[in-house]
Amino acid sequence: MSETEPKKRGFFSKLFGLDQPEPPRPPEPAPAPLPEPPAEPVAEIVPEAEPEAQVAPEIPPDESPPLPIAPPEPAPEPVQPKRSWWRRLRDGLSRTSSALTTGISDLFTKRKLDAATLEDLEDILIQADLGLATSARIAKAVGEGRYDKQIEPEEVKAILAREVEAILTPVATPLAIDATKKPFVILMVGVNGSGKTTTIGKLAAKFRAEGKSVMLAAGDTFRAAAIEQLKVWGERTGAHVVAGQQGADAAGLAFEALQKAKAEGTDVLLIDTAGRLQNKTGLMDELAKVVRVIRKLDAETPHAALLVLDATVGQNAVSQVEAFRETAGVTGLVMTKLDGTARGGILVALAAQFGLPVHFIGVGESVDDLEPFSARDFARAVAGLGEAA
Repeated sequence: MSETEPKKRGFFSKLFGLDQPEPPRPPEPAPAPLPEPPAEPVAEIVPEAEPEAQVAPEIPPDESPPLPIAPPEPAPEPVQPKRSWWRRLRDGLSRTSSALTTGISDLFTKRKLDAATLEDLEDILIQADLGLATSARIAKAVGEGRYDKQIEPEEVKAILAREVEAILTPVATPLAIDATKKPFVILMVGVNGSGKTTTIGKLAAKFRAEGKSVMLAAGDTFRAAAIEQLKVWGERTGAHVVAGQQGADAAGLAFEALQKAKAEGTDVLLIDTAGRLQNKTGLMDELAKVVRVIRKLDAETPHAALLVLDATVGQNAVSQVEAFRETAGVTGLVMTKLDGTARGGILVALAAQFGLPVHFIGVGESVDDLEPFSARDFARAVAGLGEAA
């Protein structure tokens, strides 16, 4: 049998159909392609717009471009005019004058004058620190020829001013600097807080304005602040300052300053001293030592010893004058801090009791707040009257 001839199917092949040809197998499906990853979005690139060219506005040939308008400058704050000396003095004595004028107005409005009224007036004057003697003198002057008559408050104020002026006029004495004494030595004394060091600075400024050469001795060696304060005043006024360390011997420093002032031909030497209470014997002895030591160099010194009094202390000023006059030989007074809280009537009592010259009064912190004492101005301010014509 040839290889190309089909084989004959046997019995079993026919019986079980094995001789049937196998059906064709379906082709196997091709594997599904794997999904491709999504493409990343590509940002759209937008070209930047070119800036528009700035075209200058056309300006007519006969017109100039407008100038830029500057914002308005703020208006300057108004300068407050400085109060006159009289106004500052009156304001400084406002506490005393208000108590006096209110009491007088309440007492004499629609009331006839009698002994009880004069006693009430005397009480008002005493409470204003005018002193017993002065109060009795003023009450007597008001009562002369006016019993059982009605008297207006303004008339009582005028009598008050007249009597106070009469008491103060003999003590209203300017501080005279003897040009033949070089230096003219002024010793400044007073209790703590009286304004002594500040007063020295103000006096230095006044003397310098008069063309005098000035030296300051920082003799308050107990307080470093007092030494520095005097140095500041020296810089302001152009005065030479002699100072030592805190705790240095005050008498020795005063002696050194007097030597230098003599050598340099200085016109005025102002010696500061430590503030001390008048009832502290040890401290007052130290002040007496300063006087003794400078007198070894010049027996006439100090040529003036000024006691600086705080006008707010009232009757305590009496004991201060007594103690400092005995220890330092006080020759004159300076009253400070007439600032509206002052009890200025005490100056009248001091004048009546001691008769010491009153050279200056101070109403504030600036240099021009220290002025020579005027009896008339002070009396009218105390009585609540206007400035003298």
